[in-house]
Amino acid sequence: MRPILKCLVLLPLLLLLGCGTSRREPTRILMQTTRGDITLELSDRTPRHRDNFVRLTRQGHFDGVLFHRVIADFMIQGGDPDSRDAAPGALLGNGDLGYTVAAEFRYPELLHRRGALAAARTSDEVNPRRASSSSQFYIVWGRTFTDPELDAVQQRLDRATGGRIVLSPSVREIYRTDGGTPHLDGQYTVFGRVVEGLDTVEAILNERTDDNDRPLNDVRIVKASVLE
Repeated sequence: MRPILKCLVLLPLLLLLGCGTSRREPTRILMQTTRGDITLELSDRTPRHRDNFVRLTRQGHFDGVLFHRVIADFMIQGGDPDSRDAAPGALLGNGDLGYTVAAEFRYPELLHRRGALAAARTSDEVNPRRASSSSQFYIVWGRTFTDPELDAVQQRLDRATGGRIVLSPSVREIYRTDGGTPHLDGQYTVFGRVVEGLDTVEAILNERTDDNDRPLNDVRIVKASVLE
């Protein structure tokens, strides 16, 4: 009887302690753009990227920069510090802040489904560890895929990742129904997602662009804020 009584005595205390603990909510970023608002949720599974993005947001790095690269049925890219005061038609995409962020691949929990927030980076030839850009990011749009198309993507992933990334049945269902860019999985760090404002992302995707994929009419991040 003594162990049972001990459990009965401790139970109210454990319940009380449990009620006193709170689970930290994921960090959210509000991006106010010239085409509308986008709310991003950062993943705690990628703490290096989360903390870097929050720090840059609080420093005002994203305020005034452009979505300088827009490709229909693919993604929108921003964060280049050189884009803030860029002349019309200037080639952008090479700006950075002088450091990289080590890759944090968390597949399949974080993958390139529609609305994913991911870090841009330089090519494998100069960046074999696939470290992320200090500030440039992209938001996935992509498209939906058929099973034969996903079979072809799997072959491409096998070559790019040495068989490390496998499109499981559940992942295939995501890409068949929601869409995205599965060929990038396991090679670029996904560190968040759009929770509000996919319509804004779509509006930006519909912008007319030049031969370098830069919108003819600048699409600017007016203000980025950490939502407390």
